Amino acid sequence: MWHSEIVLSTQFIAAFVFLFGLIIGSFLNVCISRLPQGKSVVRPASRCPRCGKSIRPYDNIPVLSYFFLAGKCRACKMRISPVYPAVELLTGLLFLACYAVFGNSVETIKWTAFCAILVVLIFTDWRERLLPDAVNFTGLVIGLVVSFFLRPDDGTASWIANRLFEFPPPMPVISFADALIGGIAGGGLLWLVGEGYFRLRGREGMGFGDVKMMLMAGTFLGLRRTILTILLGSVLGAILGAIFILSSRKGSDYELPFGTFLGAAALLVVFLGTPVVTWYQSLFVMR
Repeated sequence: MWHSEIVLSTQFIAAFVFLFGLIIGSFLNVCISRLPQGKSVVRPASRCPRCGKSIRPYDNIPVLSYFFLAGKCRACKMRISPVYPAVELLTGLLFLACYAVFGNSVETIKWTAFCAILVVLIFTDWRERLLPDAVNFTGLVIGLVVSFFLRPDDGTASWIANRLFEFPPPMPVISFADALIGGIAGGGLLWLVGEGYFRLRGREGMGFGDVKMMLMAGTFLGLRRTILTILLGSVLGAILGAIFILSSRKGSDYELPFGTFLGAAALLVVFLGTPVVTWYQSLFVMR
């Protein structure tokens, strides 16, 4: 009986987390739509972009309303982009995955916040080639603040502290240092690549938004997983970008949404990055 109660409790929490993710996903759709235009994400209430009719609460149920309305506005029958339910469903699944992997912990809060931030950046860059400062800088603050409440898991700051101090600093300081190092490394590495490309080719090859995005992401991921994210994002960009350019017959100067690939890579690293880093460390153990 005790075991069945625990299972039911876990399933209830998982269902709640998933539904909460769907609701947050609905809000993220507002952010994705309005932030690139410099509009408020609070006012006015959601409305059809063509006829201007306010969307009723029963037409704004995440995912379900899209199917109830057959993908069209109730008033003017304008087609609703399937991106809207996709964002809601993706956010719900990511929140559920965070709970499944990290359980009832502060880590779950950290990673769900990070996933929500990445969803916005992935879609704004994909649609508008824009990575809003409001999202990047908000994420940067969250990443730095949350680091004080978690045990350090990157190991870089601990390794440095053990060699510089006879008595290492407290754990919150080490964790904050890990976040800071990850942010500086992520933003700094992309800035160096972009600057090098500009000096070699005489034109911009990377937007500064990508730099700010990795500055933010690094505070969540730490140094090792940040480097892994950049490497994986570059691979995804090269492979998927080449496939898209060839299939759509775009020119070689077509601007790829690198932030979208970095965001997708960061999501993969959140759930799969630790085993990869652990495996890599087993090959080159730092003593």
